[in-house]
Amino acid sequence: MNAQLPGYNESALPTIVLDAMGGDQAPHPEVQGALLAIGELRGKARIVLVGKEDKLKMELPDALPDLTIVHAPDVITMDDEPSTIVKSRKESSLYVGLDMVRAGKAQAFVSAGNTGAVMATATMLCGRIEGVSRPTIGSFFPTSANHPTLVLDVGANVGSKARFLHDYAVMGSVYYRLMMNEPSPTVGLLNVGEEHGKGTDTVKETFSLLESANINFAGNVEGRDILNGKVHIVVCDGFEGNIILKFAESVLGFLRHRFMNYANKGLVNKLRMAALKPVLKSVLKDMDYQTYGGVPLLGVNGVVVIGHGSSSPVAIKNMIIRAFEVVRNDVNGNIRQALMPQQQESHAQ
Repeated sequence: MNAQLPGYNESALPTIVLDAMGGDQAPHPEVQGALLAIGELRGKARIVLVGKEDKLKMELPDALPDLTIVHAPDVITMDDEPSTIVKSRKESSLYVGLDMVRAGKAQAFVSAGNTGAVMATATMLCGRIEGVSRPTIGSFFPTSANHPTLVLDVGANVGSKARFLHDYAVMGSVYYRLMMNEPSPTVGLLNVGEEHGKGTDTVKETFSLLESANINFAGNVEGRDILNGKVHIVVCDGFEGNIILKFAESVLGFLRHRFMNYANKGLVNKLRMAALKPVLKSVLKDMDYQTYGGVPLLGVNGVVVIGHGSSSPVAIKNMIIRAFEVVRNDVNGNIRQALMPQQQESHAQ
């Protein structure tokens, strides 16, 4: 299924669908996040809450012009098998919301629900962008440079072929260029060393593909290069990427725990920590997943942003804003254009 879905139209407000039942504490964070997003997007986009209507109405103060509710009585949990949703869970908020995107009734879908279920359902319902071998999800990491690092893939695909990794690099380059206003983002291939010729057969094959791709390929990079900002984008298989992501998510909690233990060792330590609190808060802010909201599912024929299950209202708001920006910048259209030459070349061969 590769039919082109409608993108951003300046003459009409884009519609962003929020899976209001997706998160761990739904629907309260979702509704509050939607209200925050309306404050920033008023007059620019419409937001649709999909979920149990009675519960959603209890969370809303009054009807708002840029916010509507679509009833969906079923809820997908973190324990549900992704493969069952399209066949037997068509009344779930996840399915109903993504089906609106498929039907062209909405331009973007946002969810803090079951990541595997969102990926599988989005791919099956909406299909892939023409030229995309596999959709991928990426995550931004803070760096010591003046830009974040986008890591692709962070869990969508395990055991990726070289062609998949090539497509991740191309899609990531398009996404970074448009979303971060970086004219020529650099791309690195995650490896056990920087030298050419290192790594598995798949990594070596990927290196050759990226060398000839129409991207700013900087060669192999190592794990330490993610946080030092050596390149803008790091490409890897979802197995390694997901391990990196989960480890990174634990760092902030670990540091907070260590700071708390230090402060509890005496009054002097508490005073020192109190004095440093504003500095620490500012320094650690970029390490909080809420700052970036969710991660994009690139390659699906429709804008999809996936968030953490414990997303706060601020994180939900940032996810909605991110989805709007992806629609406005026509990321999918640009990905289609970027991959078209490679597709035509493969057909010619």
